[in-house]
Parts: sequence; C-alpha cells; structure tokens
Amino acid sequence: MIYDFIHAALPFIIIGLVLAVFFAFRSKSNSENNYSTTGMALGMCFGSLLGTLEIVNIGIGLSLGMLIGLCFGSLIEKKKEH
Repeated sequence: MIYDFIHAALPFIIIGLVLAVFFAFRSKSNSENNYSTTGMALGMCFGSLLGTLEIVNIGIGLSLGMLIGLCFGSLIEKKKEH
C-alpha cells in the first residue's frame, strides 16, 4: 500500500524539485550562461525513451530525466561569443 502511494506520488515530488531548482537558478543573473533548459529537454527525451522501453515507469522516467538534465545542464557554462 505504501509502495503504491510512493510510486504514484514520486513524479509529482520530482517535478516540484525541478521547479524549485529551476526557479532558483533563474533568480541568478548568470542563468542565461548555462544549458539548464537544454539539459531539461534532453533529460526528458532520455526519460521518455526509458519509459518507452519499459525500463522504468514513463512518469518517473520523464521526471527524473528532467531533474538530472537540469542538474547537468546548469553545470555547463556557455562560451561567450564575440
């Protein structure tokens, strides 16, 4: 019973964490200097791939992919173009 609750609530918890991290990075002035949104998009693609292959639940795959992509994308800084 608890497993069912955690399995149903986990995507929403992860999406809440993604939104909190995303808005925290957006509040800084250097948010345009990283690939956080690109990382989120690529993470969602990989998460949906894992969900389609039935490795994980598609909701959990999308949520975790978005969170992991945001974390990796925010660590990579864009090079300044002259």
